[in-house]
Amino acid sequence: MKKKIGITSVLAGAAVCCGVFLGFKNSDERSFQIVKSLDVFNAVFKELDMLYVDTIDPKKVVEYGIKAMLTQTDPYTEYYPEEDNTLKEMRTGKFGGIGSVIRYYSPRKRVAIIEPSEGNPAAEAGLKAGDIILEINGKEMLQENRTPNEMTSYVSDNLRGDPGTLCVIKVDRPTSDSTYVPMEFKITRGTIRTNPIPYYGMVTDSIGYIYLSTFSIEGVSKEVKKAIIELKQQGAKSLVLDLRGNGGGLLSEAVNIVNFFVPKGKDIVVTKGKIKQAEHTYRTTNEPLDLDIPLAVLVDGSTASASEIVSGSLQDLDRAVVIGNRTYGKGLVQTLRDLPYNSTMKITTSKYYIPSGRCIQAIDYSKRSIDGSNGRIPDSLTTVFHTAAGREVRDGGGIRPDIEVKADKVPNILFYLVNDDMIFDYATQYCIKHPEIASVEEFEITDADYADFKALVKKRNFTYDRQSEAVLKNLKELAEFEGYMENASEEFAALEKKLTHNLDLELDRFAKPIKEAMVDEIVKRYYYERGSVQAALKDNPDLEKAIEILNDSVQYNKVFAVALP
Repeated sequence: MKKKIGITSVLAGAAVCCGVFLGFKNSDERSFQIVKSLDVFNAVFKELDMLYVDTIDPKKVVEYGIKAMLTQTDPYTEYYPEEDNTLKEMRTGKFGGIGSVIRYYSPRKRVAIIEPSEGNPAAEAGLKAGDIILEINGKEMLQENRTPNEMTSYVSDNLRGDPGTLCVIKVDRPTSDSTYVPMEFKITRGTIRTNPIPYYGMVTDSIGYIYLSTFSIEGVSKEVKKAIIELKQQGAKSLVLDLRGNGGGLLSEAVNIVNFFVPKGKDIVVTKGKIKQAEHTYRTTNEPLDLDIPLAVLVDGSTASASEIVSGSLQDLDRAVVIGNRTYGKGLVQTLRDLPYNSTMKITTSKYYIPSGRCIQAIDYSKRSIDGSNGRIPDSLTTVFHTAAGREVRDGGGIRPDIEVKADKVPNILFYLVNDDMIFDYATQYCIKHPEIASVEEFEITDADYADFKALVKKRNFTYDRQSEAVLKNLKELAEFEGYMENASEEFAALEKKLTHNLDLELDRFAKPIKEAMVDEIVKRYYYERGSVQAALKDNPDLEKAIEILNDSVQYNKVFAVALP
């Protein structure tokens, strides 16, 4: 017996030693691979720099290598060199410049002013949407060897500068006969601040509305608080918080906003990562503004990250009715890390979990297809969790709304009308002819206006790729390959005839969404972003459903009821 015990002990000890040894071996192997890889990378760079036939830019080459390395992680892990002020601007919402949205305008192969921001130097100086930028401080802005994105970045860099410095901009301004007149503007740059709440107001006598565009700015929760207080003073008995299109931002700001509607001391978000420092619990720390006011939150497929924390937490705590379409599904948290030479890295360090215990991350970036792509987690693999009242909710794939409102599909023709600047150019001409327009609530595109627009589209010989035509072509090729074409030729001919391009017919068939896009482009020329938000609320199915629910206490409370087994 003693002999057997002795042998067992020796074997057990050997197994432990072997495990420890293998643990060291695995750790040493990983360390060796890291050192080896860095040595190889360093050697490749030195050989390239010394022997390559042309001189390389070391900074560009290394930055390209870093970005290529980060593609193996997720889209949110990024490297920022010293001169990149993106992170600072994202956190503060401030930068020095003239305050205008710009983009590449393909008809002129230059960059154009798209939307001067209300109250900022560009708008105050008189720059208008449609102005084509020719020169900035005497420097030519046409760069033949640059891509459209590079051109836009180049112009943006020249427009920005320290507040108080002078920016002399030469532009071509469109005229009523579609020609251009050169103009020059002397603009003093200012501190430009992004407005996180472009619009808030009363949508009925008793329902207040807040559109929150981002959580990226420090202090945004204070502005939401101010809007809530003002709306209640105006008579709001219930609220709509619109998070559609909100890509998220600061987690702490999201928790603060949830705190306005739930008690102090509630766990809102728990973060979990590889290391201990990535684990943290975020709780509400203040007394709420209003625990009882009925609340609806509007969401869509672009509602992400911090926006999902707000909508998901209020859903988990049975504090708000979530209305719209399933959200994006970003349940990852990023941390900033300082690197040498004042560079910075934003790295995904944890996942977040909202009050029910679920993580709504939709894509597992650790698993890639053969082509390198990542797919969304299928609904069949998600897990059921429960709200505070016991309602079923699921993880993975974003926040599913309590009440889903079917989203209208964007017609193919509208995509091309926008992409080819047809609507933008019409709006430019419309504004030249109309120094003023009606209020946002009353403005509309008349039949005469739409007839003018259609005339412009035809004059430009507008064409676009119709998906039905492309699919039919592929089907014909497949039928010929498989030998079915001979018996189906008449059917294909008949279908081709029915799918013949008819621009007039399609402009009339999709007049409603096209007119809505025209209204948006025109209204923001006069009333800026706040006008654009207001215009989008007219005949808006999501908002109409929210108003219906908030006006009916029985229907509102029914959302939170738990179905009996």
